[in-house]
Amino acid sequence: LLPILLQVFSKVFSHEALQSYLPKIQQVIQESLRLWSSNPEPINVYRESQRLSFHMAVRVLLGFRVADEEMRHLFTTFQEFIDNIFTLPLDLPFSGYRKGICARDTLQKGIEKAIREKPLCSQGKDYSDALDILLESAKENGTELTMQELKETTIELIFAAFATTASASTSLIMQLLRHPAVLEKLREELRTRGILHNGCLCEGELGLDTIVSLKYLDCVIKEVLRLFTPVSGGYRTALQTFELDGVQIPKGWSVMYSIRDTHDTSAVFKDVDAFDPDRFSQERCEDKEGRFHYLPFGGGIRSCLGKQLATLFLRILAIELASTSRFELATRNFPRVVTVPVVHPVDGLKVKFYGLDSNQNEISSDLLADIKTEELLGAAV
Repeated sequence: LLPILLQVFSKVFSHEALQSYLPKIQQVIQESLRLWSSNPEPINVYRESQRLSFHMAVRVLLGFRVADEEMRHLFTTFQEFIDNIFTLPLDLPFSGYRKGICARDTLQKGIEKAIREKPLCSQGKDYSDALDILLESAKENGTELTMQELKETTIELIFAAFATTASASTSLIMQLLRHPAVLEKLREELRTRGILHNGCLCEGELGLDTIVSLKYLDCVIKEVLRLFTPVSGGYRTALQTFELDGVQIPKGWSVMYSIRDTHDTSAVFKDVDAFDPDRFSQERCEDKEGRFHYLPFGGGIRSCLGKQLATLFLRILAIELASTSRFELATRNFPRVVTVPVVHPVDGLKVKFYGLDSNQNEISSDLLADIKTEELLGAAV
């Protein structure tokens, strides 16, 4: 199965695939921001970013057509599975391990139902999602995947797109709150490129090549990932015996590298604790002064396969935040950030969102609540 999966991921995250995902991702983000703005109370950004990442993975990456109530149930079940995934393996009543196993079994039942219903819900679908590509690649290799293999691969894809994307999304929102000048400079870039006009996104302008060409947006996303890398590090196996700072590392040993410490101690970054997107500008290019100084997605041939999808998601989120929302911190001070299991604020980051009309005026939450979900989400998602 592994060779097939490697083929699948190369197709799933190709330029053509990302181009087809883009409008669907944008629709899911727009719907989430509308819901956040329609809530009269502040939201927990980290928890809602987890929900957003989950919806993106299920509806866009996997192409499942799941009803809202069923989606809420799947998210709650997946959340319980994640919350207990690293507990002690003690299979006792009411233990975290037992809760995690029960959540996994319930999740797999829901996933199996969605997989079986998928061929019946593909009418009008205009792109190939990860599951389509997985099944097609298996046939090309003369392999028929079992339902259990499909369910496990599906959960792995959701997991890969879930925690780290939610962490980075929360960090992005927190830094835009901390640094309003950065948000305004981002809006100015969108205006200059004709993407933001009279306070609203211009129709038909948000193609993949256009998004990738937004230089300041790229700097903002890179700086968020430098300061708040979701995952602290990774493991590699020593292919041969070598020496590091006078210590011999034998062949075959597992070696852990720290992404966060690399970013914090790298000599190429000036004033490492400051949030400064311009350090990645063409004039400064601090990340270009050497290899492996900047590695939010790991490095080498085993770097994160989904890094292009993750950065695309963050770029679209930043564009939508700059274009269609006003948001403010709902607590007196910014929360402390913890790094386990991924980077996130201790209180989830409480923020009040307000929708904006085409003149950048606030729309009341009651009016936003009257807008039908289907008008934004669209039948293709």
